[in-house]
Amino acid sequence: MCSTQAPADAVLAELYEWHLALRAQFPIITGHPDVTYLDSAATAQKPQAVLDAVHAYLTTTNANAGRGTYTWANQTTALVRETGQRIKEFLHDPDPGQSGVHFVSGTTEGLRTVARDWLVTFLTDGDEIIVPFADHQANILPWLEARDLLAREGIRVLVRPMPYQPGSGDYDMAALDRLITERTRFVTVSHVHHVYGGDMNIHRIRRIVGPRVVICLDAAQSIGHLPVSTTELDVDFAVFSGHKTLALPGSGAIWARNARGPRFAPVGWSGSPNTTGIASLRAALDWLDAAGTDRIERWARALAARLTDGLRGLPAYEVLGCQRSLAADTEVQQRQGIVTFRHRAIDSGDLGFILFSHGFMVRSDSHCQGSAGEKQDSVRVSLHVYNTSEEIDQLLAVLATLE
Repeated sequence: MCSTQAPADAVLAELYEWHLALRAQFPIITGHPDVTYLDSAATAQKPQAVLDAVHAYLTTTNANAGRGTYTWANQTTALVRETGQRIKEFLHDPDPGQSGVHFVSGTTEGLRTVARDWLVTFLTDGDEIIVPFADHQANILPWLEARDLLAREGIRVLVRPMPYQPGSGDYDMAALDRLITERTRFVTVSHVHHVYGGDMNIHRIRRIVGPRVVICLDAAQSIGHLPVSTTELDVDFAVFSGHKTLALPGSGAIWARNARGPRFAPVGWSGSPNTTGIASLRAALDWLDAAGTDRIERWARALAARLTDGLRGLPAYEVLGCQRSLAADTEVQQRQGIVTFRHRAIDSGDLGFILFSHGFMVRSDSHCQGSAGEKQDSVRVSLHVYNTSEEIDQLLAVLATLE
């Protein structure tokens, strides 16, 4: 069971002026009033402050990090180091002196790096790991690859599927409790589900798995969208993508707590870091802190509630995930700015083309979900601070014509 929230309309009214001021800071949004961007779970748009920071870096300081002793190189090296510290602050790191940050191209590379460079050194013969097979494939395939690499060395690792509550998309905590054994070493989870839109209530995981099990968090759909505290969640890894966090594509990070198991250190020569992406990430975190991730979360959740409440009145549509969260006045937690649905007669790919013909940019496919997820394609609407309640109403009006 999830937490309650204020009625959606009240939140939208309370935050309206704040939202307008922030929406005005996204040039691609204000510069294209004829279209509505509803695909922020795939990649978020960039505020002017991030674009300015990238321009300033490339025109004043651009150099390689850790490779020279001249001023620009020293400034870039400091930028990389300070951004790592900034990430720790942003994630409310419980022990920043012990933890580490490693920059990667995004969540997929980050999770695969944890799997290949850390997990294979941590597991021994007969150990067990738990993997969520209805989540994004980026949080599934790396762990299977690690299992297979160890198998070649004669080390057998049992992969157990994370249990889900039927029909809701949420993890089944009671079933997970029964799944944990003395050989469970590692559990990987998603913070916000990329299809069902639910906060997966990761704060409950530690109480179930106990103090010694390592927890890895796929935070691709949460960092930059809602407050994230690694202290409260009590996880050991948090991995995210910069391009979903208002920064440039090709940037991202692994935060490693280094409190359980060996200290995380990527294997091999890392090469030149994406310093431009790191500069954008630093600026994005500053922008998000100033805007308030708590308010960004409330705004996106209120828009999602408005959409799901409207879809509930359109019998031709099936909304995926927890059905109890469909009404705007529900007592359970609303979706985190992600609403995925199907038309009962129109193919989802065709529906995506129809919506684009009306100016709505949505995603319509399988959303890279794992083998235990949805078997049919669907349309996903994913929201951010620059989306408006008017856009939701216009979308609903178009969907209603297809009843």
